[in-house]
Amino acid sequence: MNLIFCGTPDFAVPTLEKLIAQEFTVSLVVTNRDEPSGRGYELKPPPVKQAALRSGLEIHQPAKLRDPAVVEFLSQRQPDAIVVVAYGHILPQWMIDLPRHGCINLHASLLPKYRGAAPIQWALMRGEAVTGVTTMRIDAGLDTGGILLKREVEIHDDDSTETLSTRLSHVGADLMVETLQRLERGDLTAEPQDHTQATLAPILKKEDGRIEWSRLAVEIWNRIRGLRPWPVAYTRFGDKTLNIWAASRPAMGEKMPLEHGAIVATRGKLRVACAGGSLLELTEVQLEGRKRMTARDFLNGVKLAAGEKFV
Repeated sequence: MNLIFCGTPDFAVPTLEKLIAQEFTVSLVVTNRDEPSGRGYELKPPPVKQAALRSGLEIHQPAKLRDPAVVEFLSQRQPDAIVVVAYGHILPQWMIDLPRHGCINLHASLLPKYRGAAPIQWALMRGEAVTGVTTMRIDAGLDTGGILLKREVEIHDDDSTETLSTRLSHVGADLMVETLQRLERGDLTAEPQDHTQATLAPILKKEDGRIEWSRLAVEIWNRIRGLRPWPVAYTRFGDKTLNIWAASRPAMGEKMPLEHGAIVATRGKLRVACAGGSLLELTEVQLEGRKRMTARDFLNGVKLAAGEKFV
């Protein structure tokens, strides 16, 4: 099967590598352009480009997919399918119509749940116990195309967006291989989504990281996990921002009726009062201008006044 592969970040790399290992013909890799990175703003290739270079694949980095030159260049490849994994661009209709098997997308949720740009983050932030990956045939809508295959993945208490994304990327790579093999055999048909069951997972903004201590502790714990590594949960401590990198799952039944955001520091533990008297223990934080540290080190380095709060 002749493939064009479209993808950009780390999440897409396992699928590309799996397709190569399974001896699919990846005739072209389409990815985003190199971007400035680091203090010297040197151009850094995206992870998919780096993987493609290691395998000696041809790479194309168009600025616009509607450019007539891009249309002609990709059309000449006559792909049987276009595989799309976290590419970061909406495909135009000419591209959707190009391959005989269509454009096959790997999406990091169990569609129709969590359509959009941040499905892993929102699954964590909303406290899901199970998520998964879906292969679907792309249409003109936002993650609305026919479903080909799904696979569930359990969410662990110690998961963040980083760890869950890694697991989903490898499960998804296997699922994409199975999807393409079955499409080639002709024993797989896309099933329409139930649009009434759809939920959205919009791209996160910096302000989404601001913690509202008026929420239940378990809700805040879920948000901290989903907001890592970006935009990172944060609160205000005096006149500075405090990033919250990690917290412990709230203990059932532990309550302390205090004002929301009140700091409870005992025996080197940093706990915060939340809604309904629930308490959340923070375990890793980063005060503005300082490095990440354990909550114990943070408490050793600051002087807490009576009644001190996070806001």
